[in-house]
Amino acid sequence: MKKLQLKNGLRVVMEQIPTCRSVSFGIWVKTGSRNETSEQGGISHFIEHMLFKGTERFSARDIAEEFDAIGGNVNAFTSKEYTCFYAKVLDEHLPIAVDVLSDMFFRSKFDEEEMGREKNVILEEISMYEDTPDDMVHDLITQAAYGTHPLALPILGTEEKLLAMGPQQLRSYMGDRYTLDNIVIAVAGNINDSIVELLEKHFGDFEGRGGNVSLEAPEFMSGLKFHRKKTEQNHLCLSFPGLPIGHRNQYAMVLLNNALGGGMSSRLFQEIREKRGLAYSVYSYHSSHADSGLFTVYAGTAPKQTKDVLDLTMEVLHEISRKGMSEKELRKGKEQLKGSLILSLESTGSRMNRLGKNELMTGRHYTLDEMIEQIEAVTMERVNEVIQDMFSKPYALAMVGASDRVLSGVRRDELVV
Repeated sequence: MKKLQLKNGLRVVMEQIPTCRSVSFGIWVKTGSRNETSEQGGISHFIEHMLFKGTERFSARDIAEEFDAIGGNVNAFTSKEYTCFYAKVLDEHLPIAVDVLSDMFFRSKFDEEEMGREKNVILEEISMYEDTPDDMVHDLITQAAYGTHPLALPILGTEEKLLAMGPQQLRSYMGDRYTLDNIVIAVAGNINDSIVELLEKHFGDFEGRGGNVSLEAPEFMSGLKFHRKKTEQNHLCLSFPGLPIGHRNQYAMVLLNNALGGGMSSRLFQEIREKRGLAYSVYSYHSSHADSGLFTVYAGTAPKQTKDVLDLTMEVLHEISRKGMSEKELRKGKEQLKGSLILSLESTGSRMNRLGKNELMTGRHYTLDEMIEQIEAVTMERVNEVIQDMFSKPYALAMVGASDRVLSGVRRDELVV
């Protein structure tokens, strides 16, 4: 891994992988729904869409045809804390990808007619999301956990705020947030030193500067949210305090998650699906932010089985809070984590993602050997620290379903140590 700065100070992280013929190239921006005001809700995601809608040199169709013509992929995504524009192409076509992506990034037109069409596309995306209760409940749980904090804002925004946005709002937001301090270029694949000259050509004149905006850490609210919707299943999420990005116990948290609900051999999956057949989908996951995190359990089940699923989930969580993980789970989890880590590094896309996110959010990078060493260093004491922190407050609860009757008897403080 190599880290450098262009002459204007723009950060570049790259990894040369001479054994492959592809290159993944990404422009990472440290801005997302967390950085928006209530009036700007959804603007980061809208900008992500609009950068594909044409520049002075390329129409929206031209952009698509440029990448189709070289057999490459181009895309983007917006999260709560960052936005990424990326492409994966053959090594010989990297100059084309950098040329087109940089033009999109710096010289998008924000044509009002195109904006009108794209607003409708995003409204369809919002409608599709609202028709998918097993997706909706995950946004609902962040509201239950974080209340009115910006981390609880939906990435897609709302119809009202989206329709009110114009070109000047987008340009103003980009001027504030798309700055040298907030941007990282990440590249992984079959590259050589000539890439520095290529990046200087397309990014070296950028001078966008802005002041650092301090973020307020969220307080875990232990809230309850219910969204009434006619569904065949109840969709439930329970969330507990988690860990921020780069925390010393991050691998202990991953191992705990794997044991609880991170795979088919996990306690929740085995107890609720395999032994009882009460749910098709039941799992847990951990999401990290710059200064906070959430550990979340999800299950979708028939209304008549919802209480049983909740009771069984509590039993599993009670067991882990009292007795912790077993030595067998710890050993198995370490091997599982090392295997998934090594396999994930076999693609240039995943390596580029790791480089970009690490540089943007922590500024730290670890070799594969260092990461394996950190995994092996996890002790039962470290796992118990995570468990104690997780169960230090009543959990947050969210449900999407036709009736909230089952929630009336729930005690959300029953796991507090």
